[in-house]
Amino acid sequence: MIAMAIILPTAFGASAPAPSPVRKALAETEQVQGAPGRTMVLSQVTVPPGAKLAVHHHLGTQISRVVSGTLSYTVRQGKAELFEGEGEEARLVRTITANETAKIRAGQWLVEQPSDIHQAANRGSSPVVIYLATLLKDGAAPSTPVDLH
Repeated sequence: MIAMAIILPTAFGASAPAPSPVRKALAETEQVQGAPGRTMVLSQVTVPPGAKLAVHHHLGTQISRVVSGTLSYTVRQGKAELFEGEGEEARLVRTITANETAKIRAGQWLVEQPSDIHQAANRGSSPVVIYLATLLKDGAAPSTPVDLH
């Protein structure tokens, strides 16, 4: 019986821990010409099925591109611009404003500003993989939690 409780915790009323997103820094530099006091960071975030990203913002402009899966993305304050395509061929799909939720699919990308407060979740059955390019204030965390209450 003890072995079953270890193997199947939810069968006995205990809940399994919620899945968590995983951020991996791929590249980073504080040598940003034209932006003193800023650090540029390139990251990969993997959001497993069922995982949620808390309400947050970034202390700098961020571009995030979904490369696989579908992300459910909600703006709480401010706005975010959703694009698809590459380079000069990219086109604005929509502007997501406060209290709107959008599904961000592979190949689409967002531009977020420090004043944009948002959250996200993976409501699908496969991981969501996102590449992020962020221009942060030196020493700032990749994201800053926000309590809207």
